[in-house]
Amino acid sequence: MKYLVVALGLALAACGKAPTVIDGSSPEAFAETTEKARRDLPIKDRLTFDAALRTVGGRRYADNDPDAMARQTFNGMTAIDVVEDAHARGIE
Repeated sequence: MKYLVVALGLALAACGKAPTVIDGSSPEAFAETTEKARRDLPIKDRLTFDAALRTVGGRRYADNDPDAMARQTFNGMTAIDVVEDAHARGIE
């Protein structure tokens, strides 16, 4: 599976388009960049990406705002990074 993700990354690089980096600096920037990053993925990985963004609250126990936690957790990651992390945590 890891090789598939690497192959996907190489395929994106070959297209000349750099993958979108998620910006967690504000709710607006996060919403915009996660939507763009989601489009970088093949359709089969988009559900995993969506699930990873929604399950960030289960990563640690805190009374924090789950949206703020998602912005902090995924800031600086690409969609491929998010999917790899989700697979490592058992999210399909």
